[in-house]
Amino acid sequence: MALDNSYQNLRGRNLKGQNLAGANFSYADIRGANFSGANLIGANFSYAQAGLEQRWKITYLALFSLLFLVLSGFFSYLTYYFLPLIFNVSSLEKQITACTTLILLIAFFLSTILQGVGAGLEAFAFAFTGAVGVAGSAKGGTVAAFTGAAVGGLTVAVVVIVAVVFAGAVAAFTETLAATGAIIIIVALASAVAVSFASPTSGKIIVVIVIISGALALAFAVALFSIYIGWRAMKGDEKYALIRNIAVGFAATGGTSFCGANLTNADFTQARLKSTDLRNTILICSCWHQAKMLDRVRPGSTYLQNSQVRQLLVTGQGQDKNFDRQNLRGINLKKANLADTSFIGADLSEANLQDADLSRAKLKQTQLDGTDLTGATLTGAYIEDWGITNTTKLHGVRCEYIFMRLPTKEDPDPLRKPDNKQEVFADGDFADFIQPIFDTLDLYHNQGVDPRAVAIAFKTLAENHPEAELEIVAMEKRGDDKILLRAKTAPDSDKSQLSAEYFDDYNQLKALSQSQQLLLVAKDSYISQLVTTIQIGLGQSKYHIQGNTTMSDNSGINIQGSSNVSGIAGNSSVANLGTISGNVSIALTQLPDSPDAEKPGIKELLSQLQDAIIQSTYLPEEEKAEALEQVKALAEAGKNPQESTKQKTAKTAITMLKGIFTGLPAVASLVEAGNKLLPAIAKLFGLG
Repeated sequence: MALDNSYQNLRGRNLKGQNLAGANFSYADIRGANFSGANLIGANFSYAQAGLEQRWKITYLALFSLLFLVLSGFFSYLTYYFLPLIFNVSSLEKQITACTTLILLIAFFLSTILQGVGAGLEAFAFAFTGAVGVAGSAKGGTVAAFTGAAVGGLTVAVVVIVAVVFAGAVAAFTETLAATGAIIIIVALASAVAVSFASPTSGKIIVVIVIISGALALAFAVALFSIYIGWRAMKGDEKYALIRNIAVGFAATGGTSFCGANLTNADFTQARLKSTDLRNTILICSCWHQAKMLDRVRPGSTYLQNSQVRQLLVTGQGQDKNFDRQNLRGINLKKANLADTSFIGADLSEANLQDADLSRAKLKQTQLDGTDLTGATLTGAYIEDWGITNTTKLHGVRCEYIFMRLPTKEDPDPLRKPDNKQEVFADGDFADFIQPIFDTLDLYHNQGVDPRAVAIAFKTLAENHPEAELEIVAMEKRGDDKILLRAKTAPDSDKSQLSAEYFDDYNQLKALSQSQQLLLVAKDSYISQLVTTIQIGLGQSKYHIQGNTTMSDNSGINIQGSSNVSGIAGNSSVANLGTISGNVSIALTQLPDSPDAEKPGIKELLSQLQDAIIQSTYLPEEEKAEALEQVKALAEAGKNPQESTKQKTAKTAITMLKGIFTGLPAVASLVEAGNKLLPAIAKLFGLG
């Protein structure tokens, strides 16, 4: 039974690494709790309060207050020491020190406000380098000037650090540090007065007023500057991302930690999540609806690092937003309004999009592996090259029509489906329409398509892999002579292996003579029909069958009656079988005998195959001649059976022999011999 900790006080509890799957923490106080590495699959944290414990807040406030008190004295000293130096004409070093300090302060503050902390630091470095350079070339006091510039630069560096620290503190503890700025100003004022009256010039009322005013102005300026930077950082201003990251990281120290936990399907509805550590967590389908202060969590590299994504998760409103190429893997957008939203190239794999409104959404090249689209609305969506798989859930999808391409000015409704603009998909039709795209082997031919080689190679692949359940479901013409052959496969088929094997065979078959291809085509009616289909698909339906064995071609392939190609004669002449068989025997004698009498080698197996071919009563003489030619090719390749080129030759010859034997009666002795010998021969060539 799942653990029930609802309404419990779990502040500071250590639950690291525990199995808390399905546990109920709704309305619980989990401030400072440690869930690092815990299994929290399906856990309920709705209305829970996470973040820092009160003791940590008090500790941080005390530390910052102490730091600010010390630094306020420093501001007073800066005012007391540097203001008079600007007007001190007796010392070049002091004048340069004061002027350098003033210039660097102005450069840093202005650049940071306008362009961000990074730009401010660059401006500081540039101005410091320039000041040192000018001081170094100053007439009459090079060493003194250089020293003055260096002192001024180091002084400003301290002020910069103070400002950045204060900005981070304001960003991290906005509600507790509001009064701290006032403390700085008051202490700076008091310190300035004390320093002023303790100095030799304390009797001069004008100097006192100037110093007090200067201290007040400097402290006030730094406080306002830091408050502004901290405020902009927490508003998501990218210019101050560095400050925000520092603040969030610091504030999460001592807060609720889910670091490394598995939060799959966890529910954080209306939970308060300030100062929560979510680094390296698994956030698949976690629910963040109406979660509070989600912008104050430490997100690490999760999808929560994007402010626009956080806003979408909290509100569920993403209409007309742009999430192109975002990594949104595992995001939970159940019932979200995503109409007109762009997800071009985005990764939405394993996401929960149940009942989401994706009307007119741009889903070009969007990855949707394992995504749950149950009940989603896809009417008018653009699904060009979207990445759905057999694990994408489309049950109950509501869709009247979709577009297969992105819109353009010239074509605002590109490739609409259904094609008839007056027609819409009925309930359940869209899933049936898109389903054939699942579990397909896509064989793209982009260089001079050879229809015969395509047909033969596919038939061979289907015979070699019956478990793949290959079935051609579509063929698309791409360009003038390019085609995409799409075949349905079994869900667990290795498509990479099937594709590699197909194209290996296809490329070898393309290299065969035209007469050899024609012989294989004529032996199998399925291959003949597929060749014709491919030709029609290419828009070049110039092939037709003549009788049972010949095929004419009006596209440039010419077979003349009197010619003899690779042992295949024209209409009347047949090569002398005795001569061909003798050539085979000569080739076999050049092969070594098997060292083991119990295990026949290539020579012995080919000799048996030669005899079976010659003795066959079912095989016509012209096909016997062709079969013997292939045995001869195997014999010649058998001299170096492990050489890659010889293996390719052997594979082609075996394919040819299988084609020749196709169609013979099952009772034929040659069929039995082929079924036994060809696999053994292939194995010896390293093809089995």
